[in-house]
Order: sequence, then structure tokens, then C-alpha cells
Amino acid sequence: MMRVSATKMLAFASRRPIALSTRAVNTSLLTRMMSSAAPTLKPANPEFSSGPCKKRPGYDVAKLDSRTAGRSHRSKIGKERLALAISETKRILGVPEGYHVGIVPASDTGAYEMAMWNMLGQRNVDVCHWESFGKGWFADAVSHLKLKDTVEVNEFTADYGELPDLSKTNPDHDICFTFNGTTSGVRVPDGCDFISDARTGLTLCDATSACFAMDMPWEKLDVTTYSWQKVLGGEGGHGVLILSPRAVERLESYTPENRPLPKIFRLTKKGKFEAGIFKGATINTPSMLAVEDYLDALEWAGSIGGVPALKQLSLDNLAVIEEFVAANDWIDFLAKDPATRSSTSVCLTLDLTADQIKEFVKLLEAEGVALDIGGYRDAPPSIRIWCGSTVEKPDVEALMPWLSWAYDQVKA
Repeated sequence: MMRVSATKMLAFASRRPIALSTRAVNTSLLTRMMSSAAPTLKPANPEFSSGPCKKRPGYDVAKLDSRTAGRSHRSKIGKERLALAISETKRILGVPEGYHVGIVPASDTGAYEMAMWNMLGQRNVDVCHWESFGKGWFADAVSHLKLKDTVEVNEFTADYGELPDLSKTNPDHDICFTFNGTTSGVRVPDGCDFISDARTGLTLCDATSACFAMDMPWEKLDVTTYSWQKVLGGEGGHGVLILSPRAVERLESYTPENRPLPKIFRLTKKGKFEAGIFKGATINTPSMLAVEDYLDALEWAGSIGGVPALKQLSLDNLAVIEEFVAANDWIDFLAKDPATRSSTSVCLTLDLTADQIKEFVKLLEAEGVALDIGGYRDAPPSIRIWCGSTVEKPDVEALMPWLSWAYDQVKA
């Protein structure tokens, strides 16, 4: 069999005459040339968006229950399906007895704003943020609710990739925080031990990219919000609001002065808790198709083992990226501490300029191997790979060589 020397390979690749006297081979150039070939295996599904997120494995929209199509959400079957979505949410998430689960408008944002506008202002507030959405809650508390006019508002913040000192929060204050920073890849520690069991204030937790993939310490959470579009891969537009008995007590004992509430924010009627919202009598008209899509996701989640199984799927995906990062010095996690590293919204920095990262992202999208992985617009230049429970581990594994390939192409 004929053997071709490395020198001849280089000469052929550059279409230059072979220097017969050349003995030494530029091995680094040869390595780069040989590694420039694109990987052969692509992810079976290139969807790594952080919201709306990938559908569950085996999803088929044609298999959704269509009985509610063209029917009122107030019809018997409409009410039944909404009530089922609520009861299955409680069951799979392990929501304690006495807590209330409601489907509300405007995704997680609507759910969280609803809680803020109804409940904040009765006592001092501690707002903890380390990424864009938490920062937004602080801005709303100060600029729109104007809480500083009547109470003390304390800000606990940290740069992207880090957590503030959460232990400095006051248990007698209301505490607003994000369980998992979707745009920074940093989550709170397991158990939320910074929250006192003897607190007198409420905790308001934005858990949109944590619910179903991380353990929720319900005894620490008075208000919890999320949207269907994240871990379960549901549709956008609908939020879920979970209230503890203490949160209900606040609604019935406190009415903010000079704070008109639009209809879609109202959780009380004549000073009493609107319990019907938390039984399926939604404030406004929901998409019944989106409700069926959510029920499909809940059925899948239950069939594979609920939250423990969903959590493990996400952790397995994260482990693939952790191994890859450990083997490559040009890529790193935005999250500084592995203990508070998100397993769903995995944010990564690259040894590239901001413009090169944009080129990197476009290249992978053009190859059809990774869609929507650019970092959030307010975050440092980075990429963001969703590793929630609907993403399959073989797809994450197949993506890793493509990251190396794209880096070599952009860096060359």
C-alpha cells in the first residue's frame, strides 16, 4: 500500500510544489488542517433553545387530545382539562397540601408580576439578583411599584456567574429571588437554607427554569412561579402561580394603597382570595391547545418517574458538557462555583471576541447542529445550551465535537 508523507499532504492541501529538501513538518499546521473537517455525526435534534424549549422525546402534535378544540374553556370538558392540569402539576411536583396552583396569563413574567403587585409593600423587601430577570424584578419594585416611597427596598446583587451573599437577607422582610438564573447559568444552593423557617416575611421565587428539573423546597417558598415553555418543553404564553397558605393570608390581609390592579392581575374579590382561579376558572381565556400540550408533557413526566427522573436527565446532560469543558481550555462555565451551576440553562464563555461568538453561533446553526444557543442579550458574550429534561443526552454528546470544529473555524 502506498504511503503518503505528511510533507506531501501539506503540499497537496496548499497546492504548492513539494520542497524535496523539506525534512521537518509543521505538526501544528497539520493537526489544524486535519481537524478542520466537520464531524460526521450530528445531533438528531439540534434544538437547544432556552425558551421555548425542545419538545419531549417522541412528541407528536397530532396525538394531542383534540376534544377541547373549538370549545369554551368554561365548558364542562374545558373546566375538566384545566382542573386536570392543576391536579397533575401538584402531584408531579409534590406540592404540599394547602398550597394553591393556578394557571395565569403572560407566562412566568405575568405570574411573578401578579404576585409582586398584589403582595409587596406591606413590609420591607430584599431583592436578590445576579442576572437579567432578577434585575428586572428589582427595577419594577423600585420604578413601577415605587416601593421605596413606603418601605425599605434592599438590593443584593452579584455579577454574572456569581451569587450574592444570600445569608444577609432579613427573615422579617419579603424576599424576592430567582431560583435558577436562566441568563447566567447560576442557581441557588440546594435546600435554600438562606431562608429561615421562622421567617415572618414572604418569599417570592421565580423558578421558571428550575421547576421539574430541580428539587423545590416547598416549605421555604411562599410564592413560586414558572412557565410551561421551559423544562417540560410546553408552549409559551401561560404561567403557573403556586401560593402557600401564608401567601393567601397576605392577599386577604393586605391591600396596597393607591395601586390599581388590571383585571388580569386580580387575585382577590371583595378582600377574599379568588380560589376559583386555582381550580381552573382562569382569569382570561387560555389556549386550550396549549393546555393539551402541557397535559401531554405532564403525562410524559409522570411516565418516566416524575421529578427525580427529570432531574437526573438534566444532570446527565450537564455532565457531558462538564467533561468537555474540563478537556478544553478555550471554553468555560460562566458560573464560577460548581455547587451553584445550573443543570438546565448552561452558560459558557469562549476564548473568542463578541463578534467571533456571533459567528460561532451562526456557523453551528448553518450546519443544522445547534439552534438558538446565543447568550442572552444582556449577558456577557457567551453561548447558552439548554440541557433541560426534554433534551436527550446523545444529542448533547453529538454536539460537543461540533463546538470544537466551530471554534477552530472561527479562530483560524
